[in-house]
Amino acid sequence: MTVGDLDLDACSREPIHRPGSIQPHGMLLAFSGSDAGAPLIQASANAAPALSLPLAQALGQPLERALHPQIATAVRSFLAAGPVPSRPVPVILTELPGAGRHQLLAHAVDDAAGDRVVILELERLDGLETDLLDHVYPRMREALERLDALNAPTDLLSCAAQEVRALTGFDRVLIYRFDADWHGTVVAEDGNGRLPSYMDLRFPASDIPTQARELYRLNRQRLIPDAGYAPVPLVALPPVAEGAPPLDLSFSVLRSVSPVHVQYMRNMETASSMSVSILLHGALWGLVSCHHHEPKAVSYAVRSACDLIAQILSVRIAAVEDRRDAEHRIALQAIQARLLAAMAQADPFIAGLTEHPDDLLRFANASGAAVVFERRCTLVGDTPTEEQVRGLVDWLAAQGEPEQFETDSLPALYPAAADFEGKAAGLLAIAVSKLHASYVLWFRPEVVRTVRWGGDPRKPLARDGRGQGQGLSPRASFETWKETVRHRALPWTAAERDTAAALRHAVIGIVLRKAEELAALSRELARSNKELESFSYSVSHDLRAPFRHIVGYAELLQELESDRLSDTGKRYLNVIVDAANSAGTLVDNLLHFSQMGRSELTPVSVDMNTLVAEVRETLAPDTAGRAIEWDIAPLPTVRGDPVMMRLVLQNLLSNAIKYSRNREPARIAMGCEDRPTETIFFVRDNGVGFNQAYEKKLFGVFQRLHRNEEFEGIGIGLANVRRAVDRHGGRTWADGRLDKGAIFYFTLPKAGTAKPDLRDLDE
Repeated sequence: MTVGDLDLDACSREPIHRPGSIQPHGMLLAFSGSDAGAPLIQASANAAPALSLPLAQALGQPLERALHPQIATAVRSFLAAGPVPSRPVPVILTELPGAGRHQLLAHAVDDAAGDRVVILELERLDGLETDLLDHVYPRMREALERLDALNAPTDLLSCAAQEVRALTGFDRVLIYRFDADWHGTVVAEDGNGRLPSYMDLRFPASDIPTQARELYRLNRQRLIPDAGYAPVPLVALPPVAEGAPPLDLSFSVLRSVSPVHVQYMRNMETASSMSVSILLHGALWGLVSCHHHEPKAVSYAVRSACDLIAQILSVRIAAVEDRRDAEHRIALQAIQARLLAAMAQADPFIAGLTEHPDDLLRFANASGAAVVFERRCTLVGDTPTEEQVRGLVDWLAAQGEPEQFETDSLPALYPAAADFEGKAAGLLAIAVSKLHASYVLWFRPEVVRTVRWGGDPRKPLARDGRGQGQGLSPRASFETWKETVRHRALPWTAAERDTAAALRHAVIGIVLRKAEELAALSRELARSNKELESFSYSVSHDLRAPFRHIVGYAELLQELESDRLSDTGKRYLNVIVDAANSAGTLVDNLLHFSQMGRSELTPVSVDMNTLVAEVRETLAPDTAGRAIEWDIAPLPTVRGDPVMMRLVLQNLLSNAIKYSRNREPARIAMGCEDRPTETIFFVRDNGVGFNQAYEKKLFGVFQRLHRNEEFEGIGIGLANVRRAVDRHGGRTWADGRLDKGAIFYFTLPKAGTAKPDLRDLDE
């Protein structure tokens, strides 16, 4: 990101672990190798007191010749004791002529060529004699005893801040925790009043760039005794200076810090600082950050004691958080077990999720939930409308059908969610089918909150005043800046995400098991259906002639012998003719139904607008004299068998005409809805409707919900509709209410998404 010609990402790209300089409260020497003959390859410009030769002459000389004799003896013994660790360890306390008392620390790194480099650092101890281990240990033991007596996280954090300040003497000690976006919030503080309180303030992630956070993770301690220091450059042998990158000082205790950070300290009015990292399971959790109004040095022993306090603190926090997480997971697993048990007993099984709504909501600590399985949508608790949920499911499916999706800011990803963020600003969703867009969704409402920042986070950097485009300076103000956070819900915890994933796997397992059972049943049904179709075709074909004979001979008898028949006899003959005609019609329909399952599908492009117009013309005699208001929306061209599509439309429209004949006026509508994988068509009327509880019976053969005296028919038309749509790989269903009308739906899959031709199966 740039502002004018200022690069605001410059500080995040700065190689702060290779500054090429150190702070002036010590000296640094680097040797290529880990034995007494290792040559000196780099040294800080102020390293003369530690050398037996002038710096220019000492470079390139072996360790024993380059170092001051008393230092050389200690280092030689140290190297002989074993491999040099990668973290600084104390070697010796030594008095350097004319330079005072120093603590010698050593560690090893690999250079750019992969060769081992031993780094020696001499840190000045003037005025810090009381900060050595024998003085620090009693205070550290007392601090650890206090920490051990506490359990609540807030008490632990507060105690740690107090003990670190007691050990170090800094004016202010802060403990702040990083969130998921790496903003840091001050969660504990102890001070003497000389510096302002930052308790509960949040600091933006830009205050500590990515590479700085990584350094905090690797090297848990950092000290800046004087923010006004002048960096001491490292002097290197010419081959090193010409060809290699600067020395890696990631673990150096004297490493110089970024000029931007030094300016940040000055703007904060702190002359010195120290920080100790708090790690949980190897990840950076937070920092113990110490500040002083004047320059202040702290010995390595005190810093190590503070590091130990931070490590004890991290262990205690991890124990508390892990225990809470474990308890939470156990509770969620118990709820999951109840949900799965309910699913095992429910029919359909997916309904078991919503039979215990409180468990479904508690499972994700949600205020609302929705189960969308195949075409059914069931809402629980405080949720968006069904239409909004279906739109959300379509959007999820368009993302590539992720197995699991979670966000605490849905409107930022799905703009349409702004209309219902009061119910669903947060979303956790799991996909429970690979055949259809089927999901279990949990919702959390928007939580409006006020965040107190330590300064305006929108101004992490500014021009430094040295001229147009000549560098950056961190913000100068750290006064409380309040921000109202909108469009966000409470975030989903790791336990909730993991347990939702486990529930998904369990539901998928049930779906697969059900699919296997259905597949076995379908194979058996296919075999039986073939036999039944052959039987029904044969019977239907063979019965047509006898029924025609009955009708024909009965009519002849009426014509030739009517004079000799009594009125009762004539009535009996009429009953025989009517019954035989009805039986013949039934046989013809059965034959047609059987032929539909046996005939080949001939898919072509079908203009549904033209087909509807032709069907309406065919049905015109049934509408004569009727007041019917038609509402036919523009329909697309689809790919299908035109004969079967005509049969579908003729049955649905004739039913709408028949069952709305008691309405004045009758209203019949047809339209469609485009989906990513299919087109949904519907026929709606304002007729007598039906009881939704019997919806499954509608599409069965000879299944009727109305008496023949009310509405004529034999109950095979909708069965033909379902069979025709099934043959195309689509779906059929209906919604209705008694005396409130009905809507019949059917779908046609789009090209490339059609299911196999299921001609041998019938529900």
